[in-house]
Amino acid sequence: MDKLIIEGGHPLRGEVNISGAKNSAVAILPAALLAGAPCTIKNLPDIKDVANIIDILKQLGAEVNKESHDKVIINSNTINTYKVDFELSKKLRASYYFIGALLGRFKKAEVPFPGGCDIGVRPIDQHIKGFEALGAKVIIEHGIIRAEADELVGAPIFLDVVSVGATINIMLAACMAKGTTIIENAAKEPYIVDTANFLNALGANIKGAGTDEIKIKGVDTLGGCEHTIIPDQMEAGTYMIAAAASKGDIIVKNIIPTHLDSISAKMREMGVNIIENGDSLRVIANTRPKAVNIKTLPYPGFPTDLQQPMSVLLSISDGTAIINESIYDGRFKHVDELKKMGAKISVEGRIAIVEGVPKLLGAPVCATDLRAGAAMVVAGLSAEGETVISNITHIERGYENFENKLIKLGAKVKRINEED
Repeated sequence: MDKLIIEGGHPLRGEVNISGAKNSAVAILPAALLAGAPCTIKNLPDIKDVANIIDILKQLGAEVNKESHDKVIINSNTINTYKVDFELSKKLRASYYFIGALLGRFKKAEVPFPGGCDIGVRPIDQHIKGFEALGAKVIIEHGIIRAEADELVGAPIFLDVVSVGATINIMLAACMAKGTTIIENAAKEPYIVDTANFLNALGANIKGAGTDEIKIKGVDTLGGCEHTIIPDQMEAGTYMIAAAASKGDIIVKNIIPTHLDSISAKMREMGVNIIENGDSLRVIANTRPKAVNIKTLPYPGFPTDLQQPMSVLLSISDGTAIINESIYDGRFKHVDELKKMGAKISVEGRIAIVEGVPKLLGAPVCATDLRAGAAMVVAGLSAEGETVISNITHIERGYENFENKLIKLGAKVKRINEED
């Protein structure tokens, strides 16, 4: 196992290019199973979750040709099974998208329960509700989700909770169902729009993606296409927060600024100067940030994926802040690690009270999950002294070339092997 060693106190300066969106990539790659001709997918992030999804595609029999670090060509006409391997499935949460894709393609799917970060209860009951509404029978036996239908028929589906995963999974299953499917109370995240654009490029008929009502008219067949994945708003937001925490001045390039409105608004409220310029943002932080309250919400609200990095910035802000984590009940596990660095944070259920301190102090800490790992990196950059982060495999699941991008911005970061 590798570790990251960060020498804090060096403001980030320069430019950073943002990679393709992880949450789009892990949905669009399984969606390629529905294509009746080869698909070219560009701007793929070079991360472990994408590598794991590609491994599942190959296990199912698809031909995957990786032309460069961010471009693949997928031919799904060679698929020879509807059963996903147990060991591959448990490596990431997004393996559940193979249920919708395989069900849409073969009317059958067998996918083991997904893995991924332990950030609290993340049931798939809304996914199952959607599949059953389309006519599938779903049973769970021995840790395997089995879905099967004689035929899939469009239906109205109301999601009891706003769920990105369920919205996408139902879209995948409904693309070639008979008739029209209407998803109400649908999630509105940019990944939903990106996945719908990909499916429409294949020949699907999806309208309303990005709103709370999505209409899908089933088609008989889908073809191939070329698609470029949108920039990763969570990666961009992480660098924005890291710049502010280190009192830096950076330009975040290759982004869609409107996807970052909730983050930009909060950071401006904290006194950080953010300047938009086309597909880039400049983040300038000269002074200690002011404390603000945060409540995580589905898009376009403040994203739960950036709550943990933002909690670091709040921990060194002037004043007391309240964080209300309304999405996941296990997303404060990083707080104990921050306390090792001198943060003053108390947690009660889904509420964290953050009393700002002038500075954090370097310490040995652990990445408890993907975004918690990013938070520890932000903490290390802002802290006085040396921070050693273990269990960084979590970080590699969602951030492309993280340490090298930081080094180019002037951070003092190095990777060591645990045996060293």
